[in-house]
Amino acid sequence: MTQYERGRWWAAGVVAVGLAAAAATTAIASAGTAPPVAGNETVRTTIKVTGVFDGANKQFVGSGALGDGGQDENQKPLFELADGAVLENVIIGAPAADGVHCTGSCTLRNVFWEDVGEDAATFRGSNATVRIIGGGAANADDKIFQDNRAGGGSVTIRDFQVDDAFGKLYRSCGNCRTQAARSVILSNITVTGRGGVLVGINTNLGDTAKLDGIRFTGVGKAGLCDLFEGNDTGREPKKIGSGPNNTTCVATNVRGG
Repeated sequence: MTQYERGRWWAAGVVAVGLAAAAATTAIASAGTAPPVAGNETVRTTIKVTGVFDGANKQFVGSGALGDGGQDENQKPLFELADGAVLENVIIGAPAADGVHCTGSCTLRNVFWEDVGEDAATFRGSNATVRIIGGGAANADDKIFQDNRAGGGSVTIRDFQVDDAFGKLYRSCGNCRTQAARSVILSNITVTGRGGVLVGINTNLGDTAKLDGIRFTGVGKAGLCDLFEGNDTGREPKKIGSGPNNTTCVATNVRGG
């Protein structure tokens, strides 16, 4: 049994989805309904995506120059998405290098990370709108989604599941050279593993977070928001509090935990 199969979202959904996988690749795979692996591909150089890339539920694994899937900085991604690109129906195995990079607006639909490397996905660009719809991530030593966008747009994460240990589900960059107010929306998030916190934002820079429909199940447990004082000097950002605080971090419909 693979590491991916050990995830709770895999175990819950493999039987039901397997019978209809071929017909359901464009449907939203919400938490608990990850598809069975339909094939394997080794990625030795970053796959650059423009338009729509449908992985047809294949597993993609990094090799060679793409790093070892550890926490070393400056690893290259398995996928690099151009502004407006869509990545869907992809299972990212281990090693995952630096996962997915979005250079502008992007959509990640039904993307599953078996074992998060440096980060699952990193967001860049100005006025970029990022949507993560369906999917799940497991075994994230640090962050799952890293937001380095330079102002404007938003990040929305919905119908997503976090399994096994993790540091943060989302982090707005605390010490990037170019800083801006960033906004994130989490909706219908299921947490089955023990983590640090769902969201980390920089309140002094105008960041905001809205969380709705957060469900902790089994041993699932994590904080909702950590509040930081961000900077543009590269220094380690200072944590100044936790939330929700009903202003910069608002949370509704939280169950369990």
